[in-house]
Amino acid sequence: MSIRVLIIEDEEALQGLLEYNLQKEGFEVSIEGDGGEALTAVAENNPDIILLDWMLPNMTGIDICRALRKSPKTNAIPIIMLTARVEEADKLRGLDHGADDYITKPFSVSEVIARIRAVLRRTNPAIAGDIVSYGDITLDREQMRVKRGARPVALGPTEFKLLEVFIQRPGRVYSREQLLDRVWGQEVYVEHRTVDVHIGRLRKALNQSGEADPIRTVRATGYALDETYRR
Repeated sequence: MSIRVLIIEDEEALQGLLEYNLQKEGFEVSIEGDGGEALTAVAENNPDIILLDWMLPNMTGIDICRALRKSPKTNAIPIIMLTARVEEADKLRGLDHGADDYITKPFSVSEVIARIRAVLRRTNPAIAGDIVSYGDITLDREQMRVKRGARPVALGPTEFKLLEVFIQRPGRVYSREQLLDRVWGQEVYVEHRTVDVHIGRLRKALNQSGEADPIRTVRATGYALDETYRR
């Protein structure tokens, strides 16, 4: 599954440059050019990391950063600020208001990509590596294999993607709408009931030998990888 990058930047030339090069590296890219719409864009795109310009129409990057850090739904999303402000005081201000990194313009795209990967390795290693483990479950992205303990777990492509979503952020509750977006994509119409069917298949495959069920159902909300089963 691609890492989702939300670019909040109003310079169209820079938008296009970042979008082209990030997509070439396998990232999934969304763009918002208006600071006033940025928080809505975060909610709609559910990004894994944000590239945030300081100077934006209608709302500054600092104000956006502050608002994201105050919300429990967005306070864990890593943020890299992109700005022409080069003074040390500005850099410290950006970091103090919740940015995880700070890149001054002009910059090379290769540096931005390297910084994205470095920040993700530090803040969310589960999404940055090819092999991800949680409890006794191991998921290998490169080989598309899953194990529970020493037992191989046979999963279809959809069940694999569902587990990949869950294992990146154990304990986080995903609604059916969010899972549809992450696994099937926004361009495909799938009924909510389909999510339940594939969750059932994932559970059956993971729990074949009578192990504790790692998938938690949150009534009227959605599903999560249970943060307590590993204890």
